[in-house]
Amino acid sequence: MGQPFLHAHHRFKNGKDHCYWSIVEKVRGPHDQWVQRPILYLGEINDRQKAAWIKTLEVFEADRQAFTQLALFPLQRSVPAHVTGAVQVRLAEFSLQRPRQWGACWVACLLWQQLHLDAFGSERRSASRQGTDWKTILQVLTIYRLLDPGSEWRLHRQGWAGTALDELLGLPLQVLDKDCLDRCWDQLLKHRDGLFGHLRARWQDLFGAPFDVLLYDLTSTCCESDPPFPEGDQRRFGYSRDQRPDCVQVMIALIVTPEGYPLAYEVLPGHTSDQTTLKGFLGKIEALYGKAHRIGVMDRGIPTEAVLETMRAADPPIHYWVGTPKGRLSKLERPLLERPWQAARPNVRVKLLPQEQEL
Repeated sequence: MGQPFLHAHHRFKNGKDHCYWSIVEKVRGPHDQWVQRPILYLGEINDRQKAAWIKTLEVFEADRQAFTQLALFPLQRSVPAHVTGAVQVRLAEFSLQRPRQWGACWVACLLWQQLHLDAFGSERRSASRQGTDWKTILQVLTIYRLLDPGSEWRLHRQGWAGTALDELLGLPLQVLDKDCLDRCWDQLLKHRDGLFGHLRARWQDLFGAPFDVLLYDLTSTCCESDPPFPEGDQRRFGYSRDQRPDCVQVMIALIVTPEGYPLAYEVLPGHTSDQTTLKGFLGKIEALYGKAHRIGVMDRGIPTEAVLETMRAADPPIHYWVGTPKGRLSKLERPLLERPWQAARPNVRVKLLPQEQEL
């Protein structure tokens, strides 16, 4: 693979030469031939854009110890007679050195500011005695996870040099070592509840996000490590959703809104039963966000009948939408068959069967 370069495309229309530009690179084709692969289409350069390109360039002449103004022109175009101090450039031989992602990084930095995360970080994390700017490193890690998720090692070795974050944030390349990236998450963990409260307020202010319907689910992630582990370690053998029963794992519980805004999460031991997690999370949500009329949506294997009874008896009651256990469906089969179909909305028909305090 060669270096990217500028490539011109000419099209004659109505007696006029239209020149279109793109950034391409040479790659091997399916039959081992060299082909040009477009990287970025720049489009046609109109007269106004051409005039903007033909601007003066300030060059320092070492012999005269002074700056000289030179006008830039492409090599294939003649220099107007009235222009003095012109230099013609071979655009076809331009090469792209250290291409970096800038636009997406700029938008991510703007989103960071809109969420007031810079203020949140400044209030809680200042520079360390060694000069480590934790709040800026946290911003780098967050933007990296948003744009190109990967490990901290990959960010240190590859991802950081491919972005313009060093220019946008004023953070030198050499300060972003792998150890400070790993330690930054530990620094943030103690402020987790405060971060969720801050984000909830910003989501409500910016997007008017409601929090009356909450989605709750569990997942597991396996770890390529072997026991024994230190006391209190959460890596345990358990039911593996990754189909890796040979590996230890941890459980991750998460509550989000229907729009995808996370409200709380918890990392649990890998052998935790699904049915034992919900009660603690209900108390966590109430402690973080107060009592309110909420509706929980979850899989059938998560709540027990005792937890559902607690939700119904809460003040105010916590409503829920949960799948019926398979063993109970056989008991409801005959009553459901006797019920008529009702149109909930176009192309969706339901049967409603009231059962005490449930439907």
